[in-house]
Formats: sequence, structure tokens, C-alpha cells
Amino acid sequence: MTDTVECDVLVVGSGAGGLSAAVAAAARGLSVIVAEKEPYVGGTTALSGGFLWVPNNPVSREDGIEDSVEEARTYLRHEAGNHFNADAVDAFLEAGPEAVDFFHRETAVRFEPASAFSDYHPTAPGGRSGGRSIKAQPYRAQGLGGELKRLRPPLPELTFVGLMIGSGPELKHFFNVTRSLASAAYVAGRLTSHARDLLLNGRGMLLTNGNALAARLFRSALDRGVQVWTDSPALRLQREGAAVRGAVVRHEGKEIRVRSRRGVVLAAGGFPQDKDRRRAMFPHDQANTGHFSPAPAGNTGDGLRLGEGVGAVVEQGYPNAAAWVPVSRVPRKDGSWGVFPHFIDRAKPGLIAVLPNGRRFVNEANSYHDFIQALFAAQKPGEAARAFLVVDQPFLKRFGLGFVKPFPVPHGAHIRSGYLKAGKTVAELARAAGIDPAGLEATIAEWNSDMARGEDRAFGKGSTAYNRFNGDPEFQPNPCLAPIAQGPFYAVEVVVGDLGTFAGLRANGDAQVLDEAGQPIHGLYAAGNDMASIMGGNYPGGGITLGPALTFGYIAARHMARGDAAAEPSREAMALGG
Repeated sequence: MTDTVECDVLVVGSGAGGLSAAVAAAARGLSVIVAEKEPYVGGTTALSGGFLWVPNNPVSREDGIEDSVEEARTYLRHEAGNHFNADAVDAFLEAGPEAVDFFHRETAVRFEPASAFSDYHPTAPGGRSGGRSIKAQPYRAQGLGGELKRLRPPLPELTFVGLMIGSGPELKHFFNVTRSLASAAYVAGRLTSHARDLLLNGRGMLLTNGNALAARLFRSALDRGVQVWTDSPALRLQREGAAVRGAVVRHEGKEIRVRSRRGVVLAAGGFPQDKDRRRAMFPHDQANTGHFSPAPAGNTGDGLRLGEGVGAVVEQGYPNAAAWVPVSRVPRKDGSWGVFPHFIDRAKPGLIAVLPNGRRFVNEANSYHDFIQALFAAQKPGEAARAFLVVDQPFLKRFGLGFVKPFPVPHGAHIRSGYLKAGKTVAELARAAGIDPAGLEATIAEWNSDMARGEDRAFGKGSTAYNRFNGDPEFQPNPCLAPIAQGPFYAVEVVVGDLGTFAGLRANGDAQVLDEAGQPIHGLYAAGNDMASIMGGNYPGGGITLGPALTFGYIAARHMARGDAAAEPSREAMALGG
């Protein structure tokens, strides 16, 4: 016999979308259960950079940023193109600032501005050179007490001896540690504090980036009395009449019927690890051998299947089914492979990306999503989507490359493992990496000729505010350009990964999941990557997954708190007098 548990709201998944819905619902007096399939809380959010893209947010306004709903809407219309969802976009632009204010003011979540962080296409209509992205403030892990063991740890490939390094100013200190006394002092302090944490706690205790955001949301959920079940997959949704009224969840070895009076929120992280759906929606991964996602192993499309089981529809028409990112595969000591996402190194001065034929194909400093779209466009039919990041000795010493850390951290082990390819000459490097030697020699000669002129005539690297943000301001006149001239020379191979999937369940501006006729399935909501991205398969700026995730989780909670959501008409119906 199946046990029954009752609550007002059941949330499936514990990333930013799920936890924001849980916290906002609990703050409105609703009882909430979060069912998380994995043993850890935090989902993909805990592995992310922790940026949120929310136009007109109050944190940026306090930092002197002026924006407008009209400009942001213009930008999103341009970015989404034919897939512009006016209802959902308007809801996001209206509720986003309200959601940021609520979490910043009423919960353990704290944000800080990232006002210099540009939109990814700042010259497009409505684009801005900064101010729409914010990020979570670092968090001391002691705040979670005994629950820390249930927080998903960060990707080990993005830490240094277990130390989480914050983006922005802190990362610049680590890059400048051998050239600045101030940076050296800062890094020494961080390493000393980290060593103390390891001695006393067995792990680092200063959480940064998305790990800090996940921790702060988890703490906020616990503070509001939310029940957070881990190792508890949702198996199927339950309907009463036309409304979804809960789900069957496997919890503590038993199947439990969780009856939710107000609604169910699907926020299980999309489908980056669902090989069947990837074959259907990722053209480059038809054999399940061409995609390497850093997302949690449990993100296998559960929310989408649950929704489809009650008549929901997964968006099929986006030009990109996921947020693409170039990744390198890192061999681990236990024989497994890690995945390193290349966010920043591509923009640094003195790096080019080439195909196996040795030729460039992209402005390397463009966004990770744009980088992979260019790779898809350049690859020949039947060829694997792969490229190589190529640098020289001064670059490697100053910036590192992917998982390889800059001087004074030694890099010999990475050459021995095969991760880092090396050669005393360009041709020797090419042969070691499997690149056409003549093609690479010609490309580097052209690049160095352009460097003498101070411009990248082929692809315009360093030509936008976003390019320059990730460059190095010590290199002038263009912070993204430097010669590749001093051997030895190095390369790392990159392939296709993702930061989350875009092709989620179709939903309206109240985060209600829609059926084939475009009508709400009452009592069913989606947030995070289980909801079809309002960006229409494009990637406009840093944090365009977490910003909408937080906002639509908040919107779903607000809608459920109005009354009996299963019987309540949608926003569209009310607008039409229904």
C-alpha cells in the first residue's frame, strides 16, 4: 500500500529554479516538499558560475546602472527571433527585479553587481555593454551546518587544490600572482585560509560562484521550513480530474504519494544527460559519442518525461536545443574523465582556435555558445565537432590553458597524460596534436602579421565590449591580441558540451505548463531548464539560465499562492475575460 503525504506545493528538483519556487512559496505560508533525485542538493546551479541575467535589477541600479524594460525587450526580441514568446518575456521582465529584491531582502541569498559584464551581443538592438548580470556573493559553508554534506560540490576541474576561486577580481589576482605584490598577498591569504579550513573541516569552506548561490538557496529553504528530500526521484504525476495534484515519489525506499494542494513545479534540470533525447535533438551527437556535458549525471530529462505523461509538450523548434560550451576532457587519476568548460581563456591575448586542418574559424573571444555554433558551421559533413586551442610559452606561463594552471604550477603531468599537447616548433606541436602542420604554420604566420598591425583582420577578436571584458587590459591597444611566437607551443583539444538545455516544456508567463492546444495544465508548473527557454535557443548574456530560473520559480510560487491554482484561470484567460 502506498503511503500518502500532503503538502501545498511539490517541487521536483533542487537547482535555482526548484529552490526559488520552494522558498518563495514557503514565504507565502505554503507547505513545500522538494523531491531531489540525486543525493545532493543544488543541481547544475551548484556547478555553475553563479551569474544571473536580470535586466533592470535593483542590485545593478544601486551600482549606478540605468536600463529600461523597452530596451531589454528589444534585445530579447532580436535574440529570440521567430521564437520570441511575448507573454513569457514580459512576465520575466516584470517579475525579475521583484524576484531579485525578494531574495536579496527576505532570504539568505545575497547578490553583488557585475556591472562591467557585457551582454554577449552588446551591439545588437537593445544590447548593453554591462549591468544586466549579477552574481551570488560568496558564502561560508558553516552556515549550512550538518546539511553541508548534502550540498553538491563544485566541479573538481574548476577548483585549485579544492579551493573555489571566485570570478572577476579574485580570478584576476590568481592570474597576476607572479606580477603583483598585492595579488601575491591576496592569493597567499586565500591559500592560508583554505589550508586552515582543510585542517579543521577536511574541505574548503568559502563557497563561491554557483555553489554559493545553491548554498544560499538551500539555507533559505531550510529557514522557511521546506522539507528537502534527497535520493527521492519523482516517478509519475498524479491527476485529479483535469488538474495535476501531486506525484508518486520514491523516498527512503518506499513509493509515497505526495498530494499537493496547489501544484507541482518541474525543475529537474532538463536533459543534458539523456542520451535518447540527445540523439533526437543534438545533430552532433547521433551516436552518443560527440557530446560531453559537465551537468550532473542525474539530469536525464525526468521533468520533461513527467510533463509529457500528462499531455505537456517539449519545444522542438529552437535552432539550438542547448546552451553550447567548448569543453576539454580531463583524465582523472581514477581512470575516469572530467570535463573542463572553457569560459575565459579563449579571450586572452595570444590564443587562437583552429580546426584539424590548422585554420581558424571563429572570433575566439566570442561567447562559448557562439564559439560552438561557429564550430558546427565550419565542420565538414561526417567529421566530429572538435577544435584546438593553440598558445605559446608566454601565454601558458601567464594564463594557463584550460585545466592547466599558470606558472608557478608545473604542467609536465598534463603533457604526460596527453591532455596538453606540446612541441618545440609549430610543426612539432601540430604533429603531436593531430593538426595539419602546413595549415597551422600558415595560420600562425597570418596571425602574427596581424599582431604587428594591432588588429585581427580575419575575425575581429577583441572588437566588442564582451570580448575585451575577458581579455587582459595590460595588453594594449587590444586586450585580446598578442603574438604566438615563443616556443615551446601548446594545444588543448576542445569538443562540444553544454551549460544546460534550452528545449524544455512549453509554458506561459505564469510558468504554467501548456498542452498541445496551448492551454495550461492546471496545477503543473515548470522552471529552470525544464521550462522552454525564453531566449528562443540563443544565448544573449551571462546568466540567462539562472536569471529566468530564479524568476520563474518565484512567478510559479506567486501564482500558486493566489488560491486554488488547479481551478484558477490563466493570465491569458483572465485577460480575455475567461
